[in-house]
Amino acid sequence: MTSGPLSDIAGEFGARGALIGLDLGTKTIGVAVSDPDRRLAIGVETIARKTFTVDARRILALAAERSVVGFVLGLPINMDGSEGPRAQATRAFARNLGNLTDLPIAFWDERLSTAAVERALIAADVSRAKRAAVIDEHAAMFILQGALDRLAHGRAK
Repeated sequence: MTSGPLSDIAGEFGARGALIGLDLGTKTIGVAVSDPDRRLAIGVETIARKTFTVDARRILALAAERSVVGFVLGLPINMDGSEGPRAQATRAFARNLGNLTDLPIAFWDERLSTAAVERALIAADVSRAKRAAVIDEHAAMFILQGALDRLAHGRAK
């Protein structure tokens, strides 16, 4: 398994095939998947976190069901560009997941993704309760779509 910034991993995804995007929270994991042509990110589900083994089993099952060729994990980088405990936890999750799969894992800077999604849901007049239920899945879509757009324009970062 290989993991690293999208710019380093993009070539390992191949020219075609679905990708799974993950927004790793402390209590939930938002999951999104792309179409095989990598044009659009679609929300799949929000996984309530249990143990790494249970969470990874579900993620790998979703990957198998959709014949994905790789993962894009949102990397929560601080506004000053440094990495804090959440980014370290994401990297640890990727290392552990990498021990269970040969699929490449790319990191995508997710700064402000949840805030952007929250603003969009509020603008769409989605209730607070409904926002709470879908925010992580939508954040995963936002993360994956950003990576897909970058891949499509050949300037992976």
